[in-house]
Amino acid sequence: MDEIKAPWVKEDERDGEGTWFLGDEAALKSEQAVEKPSSRTKTSKSKGLTIFVAVAGLISVLLLAAVTLNLQVRPSTYKETHPKPPQPSKPPPTPETIKHQESIPSAPQLRDTKEYILSSSWDFNSPPTTREYFWAIDDAVLNPDGVYRPMILINNQFPGPLVECNEGDTIIVHVENKAVNATAIHFHGMFQNGTNNMDGTVGITQCAIAPNSNFTYKFDVKGQHGTYWYHAHHSAQASDGLLGPMVVHSKKEKDLQKMDYATDRVVMVQDHYHNLTSELLMEYLAPDQENNEPVPDNGLINGRNVRDCADFEGWACNTTDLAIPTIDLETGKRHRLRIINVGAFAEFQIQFDEHPFYVTEVDGTDVHPEPIHRVNVLPAQRYSVVLETNVTTASTFWMRARMVTHCFKNKNERHQSETRAIIRYTSKDGKAASEEPTSREWPDAIEVICRDLNTTALRPVEVVSPPPADEVIVLRANFEIGDWRLARGFFNESTWHANATHPSLHRFLDSGSQSTSAKSPIAINEKVFERQKEFVLETTGVQTIDISINNFDDGAHPFHLHGHKFFVLLQGRDGYPPSAADLPKYLHSHGLLKNPLRRDTLTVEGYAWAVIRVVLDNPGLWAFHCHNTWHAESGMLMQMLVRPEVMKGWKVGDEERGLCGREGVMKGMRPDDSIWFGQFR
Repeated sequence: MDEIKAPWVKEDERDGEGTWFLGDEAALKSEQAVEKPSSRTKTSKSKGLTIFVAVAGLISVLLLAAVTLNLQVRPSTYKETHPKPPQPSKPPPTPETIKHQESIPSAPQLRDTKEYILSSSWDFNSPPTTREYFWAIDDAVLNPDGVYRPMILINNQFPGPLVECNEGDTIIVHVENKAVNATAIHFHGMFQNGTNNMDGTVGITQCAIAPNSNFTYKFDVKGQHGTYWYHAHHSAQASDGLLGPMVVHSKKEKDLQKMDYATDRVVMVQDHYHNLTSELLMEYLAPDQENNEPVPDNGLINGRNVRDCADFEGWACNTTDLAIPTIDLETGKRHRLRIINVGAFAEFQIQFDEHPFYVTEVDGTDVHPEPIHRVNVLPAQRYSVVLETNVTTASTFWMRARMVTHCFKNKNERHQSETRAIIRYTSKDGKAASEEPTSREWPDAIEVICRDLNTTALRPVEVVSPPPADEVIVLRANFEIGDWRLARGFFNESTWHANATHPSLHRFLDSGSQSTSAKSPIAINEKVFERQKEFVLETTGVQTIDISINNFDDGAHPFHLHGHKFFVLLQGRDGYPPSAADLPKYLHSHGLLKNPLRRDTLTVEGYAWAVIRVVLDNPGLWAFHCHNTWHAESGMLMQMLVRPEVMKGWKVGDEERGLCGREGVMKGMRPDDSIWFGQFR
């Protein structure tokens, strides 16, 4: 009889590291080898008969003994060769530790972008390694585009350093906060399996790192690879400079990337403001400001741009040491660019003049190459593209990162929507072009609607079909105007504001056995959390849920789920998504469950909807929120409490607990709404 193996195979529910494995969807068939009869001599037959009688006699004795001992004899179902007894082995070697302790310049400066060019000699097959980083966070004044502004820097440089590792490595980051405000670091897209307390989300998994305080993040990078980034997850600080790229290599990276390439590098794009985000946030959260998100002054590519100081009369401005960002490439070869939108608000449409390219990765998922010539990237999203070199001589072309301004309600007289970098080709004889590009941009119309790239044609290289959903959850995302005309972001009837001194994870663990909502496997936890202020969806055991997200707001929302990736099943602009009763049939009939795209940040455009499926298997409290900084700070965030039964033995560590009582732990927080009560305009 054939043995059928379930798609989601669980080994005692999880392996020793708490990781769930996806098995083969196909039925696993065991074949018994049958030896064909052959001609034997009578002597052979006689010997065979003698052996048969002896074996039969031995079996009879064993069966009799089994009956005597009252044991039940069952035929074995184990069909593989039994392993040899284990041999004594040497203990595994202690992982090597590599310390990344860079020298800190005495004056703030832009980081050398050569650091974002990945080494071609990187060892994908090195044994598990501990990679240790030392970051001093401090306030500074810097001019990434010529205009000086207050910033928050890592090691006195902007952007932050590249974190690069292999799957299976351990990351340690020592943070020393010398800045005037508290802070925290979130490693965007990291599963943090078993280290929920290292997720870096203020008010959910930790208290902020107060001024003049230290904290160490330590986690293993397990079960994932690709392009990621890190950023402050305390108020809107990321846009003040506290961010940087992260790249995780797989041992199979060259096989998973279905196109060869000669070079590999990170290209970060972001919107840039000349004011501190704390100032802009105060204006945005004030009464009568619904959807009046601050409009950026311009964009940056890898932390750089050049503005005309004449446009900024009264501002300190100096472009003497600045130049248009340049990406040097060799002719006749392919080149991989890992594009990350590390900005707060703006969507970028990116193109390379006269160059088609191939999308090969989306949010850490390798996909079969798909040719396009423009890619839309919203905040927190990542796309790897492989650029086809179509020139043989030294020449230059424009890379254009153009903000989709349709989402801007306000006007900014100093706004510059297009940011450029020079793609500069070096010929085989080593000569590089020196002239400014005169390349032509693509002739078709540019995007005017803030929405995701159409990813329906993108198929993951590693085939994973989602398991059936246990439940359908319907979310309504919108803004509501409440007391004193304050517009706040909502999921259903809840708007979030971080508890800076007693985060969700601490409160849940401190509540003990009375903290779960055990009435059903999927429920809203109202025993610990007040639903109107903290919408916490609790799932017991491993649950697979479909989340139907309905955007009743006119703005686009790039939604990000911490600790997990999800399957993108449907995105639509017209009407409504299928009902919970009709959804399974609809998905099957349209073939939408065959290896759908997996990612961690999905955009639902204005007045549109999407359906995602997520396997909630990673224990902990995880944020699900809009990654538009202004929307998240206005309250558009909810939490997933996953597998609380596994969390019963967890304790809040002394170091994490100690953060909550430090002086200044609330500095830099979004203000409480009560500061606007009683104000009239």
